Amino acid sequence: MDKYSDKNVVITGGSSGMGLTLAELLVEGGARVVITGRSQAKLDAARERLGENAVTVRADVASLSDLDMLAGRIKSELGSIEALFVNAGISPLTPLESTTEDVYDELFAINVKGAFFTVQKLAPLLSANAGIVLTTSIANVIGMVQAEADAKGLITWDVSVDSTIARAHQHAAGARKKGRSKKSLPAASASSPTITAWDARAVG
Repeated sequence: MDKYSDKNVVITGGSSGMGLTLAELLVEGGARVVITGRSQAKLDAARERLGENAVTVRADVASLSDLDMLAGRIKSELGSIEALFVNAGISPLTPLESTTEDVYDELFAINVKGAFFTVQKLAPLLSANAGIVLTTSIANVIGMVQAEADAKGLITWDVSVDSTIARAHQHAAGARKKGRSKKSLPAASASSPTITAWDARAVG
C-alpha cells in the first residue's frame, strides 16, 4: 500500500485508458497523482474513481497557456514531482489520401508539440533523480505492412510518434546531466511489463 508513499507523479492524458489505469496503480501504492485531460466529465469520473490522493486538472497539452496553468497547479499542490508520464496523445485513423491539414495539425500539436512543451514546462518541478516516461506507439516498434498501415490511417500517426521519440532523445542528454532519467515506452495494455518498466528508475 505504501510502495509509492511520499512520491508525487504527473500523468498527462490520465483521465481514461492506460493513463487512468496507471494513475490507479500509483494511487493504490500511496502516491499523490495529478492527472490531466480535456474532458471535464471524464476527469470528474476519474477523480471519483481514484479518491483523495488524486488531483485532476483540465488542460490541453497543445495549449502553452494550459501547460503554464498546469505547472502552477502542480507547484502549488505538490511542490516537486518524482515522475512525469507524458501520456496525452491522439490517433485519428484517417486514410492517407483523406487526411486533411486540420487532422494533421491537430495530431502534431498534441503528439509532438504537446509532448515537447509538457517536458519543457514541467522540467523545473522535477526533483533530483526524477523520471520522465513518454508513451509512444507499439507500431513504431513492431512495424506494420505498408498497405495495412495505410488502410488503418497509421502512417501520419507513426510519423508523429517518430518525431516524439526524436525529441525524447534530445531531452534525455540534458536530463542525464541533471541526474534525471528519461524513457520512451510503446503504448501497451495495462497488464504489460511496459507499465512498470519505469518503476525502479522513476519513483522507486
